[in-house]
Amino acid sequence: MHTNRKTSLTAAALLTAAAALVAGCGGGPSAGAGPSQAGCPTTLARARTAVQQAENSDASWHGPTTGPAALPDKSIVYVAQTMTNPGVAGVARGVEEAAKTIGWKVRVIDGDGTPAGIQAALSQAVTLKPSGIVIGGFDPQLTSQQMARAEAAGIPVIGWHAVGSPGPSENPRLFTNITTKVEDVAKISADWIIARSDGDAGVVLFTDDSIPFAKNKSELIQRELATCTGVKLLASANIPIPDASSRTPQAVSSLLSRFRNEWTYSVAINDLYFADAAPALRAAGVPGSGPPFNIGAGDGDPSAFQRINSEQFQSATVPEPLSQQGWQIVDEFNRAFAAQPASGYVAPVHIATAENSSGATSWDPSGYREGYEKIWHK
Repeated sequence: MHTNRKTSLTAAALLTAAAALVAGCGGGPSAGAGPSQAGCPTTLARARTAVQQAENSDASWHGPTTGPAALPDKSIVYVAQTMTNPGVAGVARGVEEAAKTIGWKVRVIDGDGTPAGIQAALSQAVTLKPSGIVIGGFDPQLTSQQMARAEAAGIPVIGWHAVGSPGPSENPRLFTNITTKVEDVAKISADWIIARSDGDAGVVLFTDDSIPFAKNKSELIQRELATCTGVKLLASANIPIPDASSRTPQAVSSLLSRFRNEWTYSVAINDLYFADAAPALRAAGVPGSGPPFNIGAGDGDPSAFQRINSEQFQSATVPEPLSQQGWQIVDEFNRAFAAQPASGYVAPVHIATAENSSGATSWDPSGYREGYEKIWHK
């Protein structure tokens, strides 16, 4: 999840933010391109190595290779925060595809993006008495009564982006939660800026401090940016996601007037900020290919890939492997039904660019379908 709000920071606040982001880098030779103007060769070399690995599109399957064979006659209900969210919908499609392969039934219930709608959807899911329930992209604390009913009925619940960390959760009670690690996503997005800029960048961060998960992500991004002295945070635009479409264009116009030539890179906790920033950037005569060069630290929805592939105000994203995560959810349920522990698998971070996406509109790594089928159909 993400936030972004463009606030007019005072000069004092800007100085404070810049000072917080400026930290020394270790010495040593830099790798790849010429020496960094920032004087942080060790940090730059490490960032380049990490980014090169994350941009690899030919990574083999490193997920689970053992587990229980497919159990028959199971049913799953996927409760979606809203199916208009591309991430939520992408995972739902992965669950449906995997369930067809393993031989289970799936029903998707749309919460329509409102607390009342989500509560009603989860209540309906429990009433259906399925074998398992998926929390698709919302905080289970919003549905504590329904979660208690599911637990009382002995229905295992698996989350996707339901809590901040991957793996099992006691409160709320989840057999496991499927997500990449926010620490890894934040770090690699900042490393991309360090590496691509050769350690010399003026950065604007778009975030939503009203969401604790997003606020934590933005703080982690800032911390990693601060490892290179030549990378400076110009401003943090705190725009609530629900207000992004109305507030981002005005925020971008103001940022351009203040930092026009200094602003060379942007990072956002969600790709959607760049969709909303594009009209203001275009109106100001900023080329779609940058600068500023923009990376989204989260989700990688189809519209983000389209902007990246067409070089229209976004250069990269750190996408979730949505279909793969849907397959993992089905595999984790099979483990739960067999009274086995969760697999513990967490997908590694990936950076998608125009150079490595081959025109795709999602990150769909290879090998996972075959890997899970070998487990289920031994």
